[in-house]
Amino acid sequence: MITTHLSPSLKHRFPSPLHSTSHSHHHHHHHHLPVHLPLPLPRRHRHLAKPAGAAAPDLLASVESVASAASVLAAIVLVHESGHFLAAASRGIHVSQFSIGFGPALARFRLGPVEYALRAIPLGGYVGFPDDDPESGFAPDDPDLLRNRPVPDRLLVVSAGVAANLAFAFLIVYAQALTVGVPVQAQLPGVLVPEVIPGSAAARAGLLPGDIILAVPGAAPDPSVPVLVDLIKASPSKKVPLTVSRAAPGTVDRRSVEVTVVPDTSADGMGRIGVQLSPNVMVTRVRPKNLADATVLAVREFTLLTGTVFDGLRQTLLNFSQSAEKVSGPVAIIAVGAEVARSSADGLFQFAAVINLNLAAINLLPLPALDGGTLALILLEAARGGRKIPREVEQGIMSSGILVVLMVGMFLIVRDTLNLDFIKEML
Repeated sequence: MITTHLSPSLKHRFPSPLHSTSHSHHHHHHHHLPVHLPLPLPRRHRHLAKPAGAAAPDLLASVESVASAASVLAAIVLVHESGHFLAAASRGIHVSQFSIGFGPALARFRLGPVEYALRAIPLGGYVGFPDDDPESGFAPDDPDLLRNRPVPDRLLVVSAGVAANLAFAFLIVYAQALTVGVPVQAQLPGVLVPEVIPGSAAARAGLLPGDIILAVPGAAPDPSVPVLVDLIKASPSKKVPLTVSRAAPGTVDRRSVEVTVVPDTSADGMGRIGVQLSPNVMVTRVRPKNLADATVLAVREFTLLTGTVFDGLRQTLLNFSQSAEKVSGPVAIIAVGAEVARSSADGLFQFAAVINLNLAAINLLPLPALDGGTLALILLEAARGGRKIPREVEQGIMSSGILVVLMVGMFLIVRDTLNLDFIKEML
């Protein structure tokens, strides 16, 4: 399965590989949007804290933010499929379908030989080629069928979706630089405590929201979130002394306070103190002075985001046995995007750029049902001196990949939906 990292805070840079899968059925390119979230969203470190009961958000604002996130996903799928479509059109290759979504058509129309459709299941989209359609009216040896084109033309069409997503991600970052500016993040010492649940072990010990944990036993002077999480989990009912930096009431001055917390024992036997934790970072916004400055900022930000996404994907694949249980689907992506849309407009820029980069990264994997799998088959054919792989073998590989993707995608949608907070409250 494929993976993505969406950090829950989203007020600072978030690593995020979105995982899209695509497949080729009768040479269609299909894209679903499963996503792996290494941190359960939208909560921070659920093993340390059950979130405090927040007031129900305004319904209209919630609907608007969900619509914003869903629109971002739809736009990204549209860009990806348009890359395939425009590459095919530019080479004079026959195209029969352009679809956003799967399943029953909600709306469709035909322009020339191409049927355009909006479909009911919003898991992605596809571009269809008439290569194996006996009713298409094209002769099997028609030179303008995709399968009859030389290797360079087919490589161009299959890779154009990824190229379109990379280009779109850069344009998004460039628009962000020109409008709201680019965030620059500085890491400060310690771990921030944004929230303390009333009545929890942390509250009883006197920890306050806004505290910064500077030192814990047995760790370097500057603890990280994972170090602190592991220490708390390993210390149920044991005293854990913490050195905390706290703002004096009504001032910006901070003073050092010693706090001793005794973690409660959770159902799984681990320690729990009832706080949210996040890295202690300061984000400043840099606005460009001119177009040249905006270009430099956009290139720097795009490079950082791309590196983060590809490194996140590499880490996930290397540790997949640990991360598989945290895989979530498109419902989770929209939930994350809705949270971002509520928090800030510039967050939505970053969300859109990162999802584009994730889709590009995932589709490059050489797996059945992904663009990378189709590219691998074309390159294998080139390595065989142009001898085509038997049609039944190629279709068998792709069909098996499609079936797995659809089954996993539907499972993730159901699980994501059941994990949404408002659904849990009804159950």
